[in-house]
Amino acid sequence: MSEPQNSLDLLGYRRIVAEMYAAVRNDGNDARTWSRWRTDRDELFAMHPQSPLSTEARGSFVGLPYFPYDPAWRIEATVERSEPDQIKIGHRGSGETGFARFGRVRFETPQGEAQLSLFWLAGYGGGLFLPFRDATSGTDTYEGGRYLLDTVKGADLGHEDDRIVLDFNYSYHPSCVHDDRWSCPLAPPENWLSIDVRAGERL
Repeated sequence: MSEPQNSLDLLGYRRIVAEMYAAVRNDGNDARTWSRWRTDRDELFAMHPQSPLSTEARGSFVGLPYFPYDPAWRIEATVERSEPDQIKIGHRGSGETGFARFGRVRFETPQGEAQLSLFWLAGYGGGLFLPFRDATSGTDTYEGGRYLLDTVKGADLGHEDDRIVLDFNYSYHPSCVHDDRWSCPLAPPENWLSIDVRAGERL
C-alpha cells in the first residue's frame, strides 16, 4: 500500500476515535456510554486497516478485556499549573518523544490519594498526554503502563476551566502492547502510582 494511502487510513482512524470520545463527552460518562465506546473500539481493532493488531491477529480477535465498569473511578480534578519543563519520555524498546510537563493533578481515588503529572506534546500542534502505571502493571495490565488521555489522537474526556475529567474506566494500553511494529512512549516514573487502578483495559 502506498504511503499516501496509509496516511489517509490513519486520518480516518483518528477521526473515528475523536468521534468516539466526543460521544462520551456529549452523552455522559456512565456505564451505557462506556459499553458503546468499548463496542466501537473493538470494531476498530477488528476491521480498520490502521488497527493496532496485526492482520493475522485480527482473524481471531474477539474483543479487548476490561475491568468491570466502576463509576467511582470517574474523577474530576483541578489542574495545578506550572512553568513548562521540557522532558523526554522513553519508548518501549528504542526511541523517545519530547514533551513539556506543564502541571499536575491531585485527586482522591477508591484506593486513596494520588497525583499525576500532565504532559504536552512538543511537536507541531501539541496535545495533552497522560500516561500512568499502577500496582496492577506487570500482572493484570501491561508493565509499561496505560494511557488515560492522548488528545492528539482524539482520546479526550473533557475539561472545563481548570477542571479535567479523569475517568480511569477509559484507560487503555498503548498500541505496542498489541503488536511489536509500534513504538510507544511509556509512563515515566513520576506517574507510577502505588495503588491498584482496577478500571479500564486489562491484559
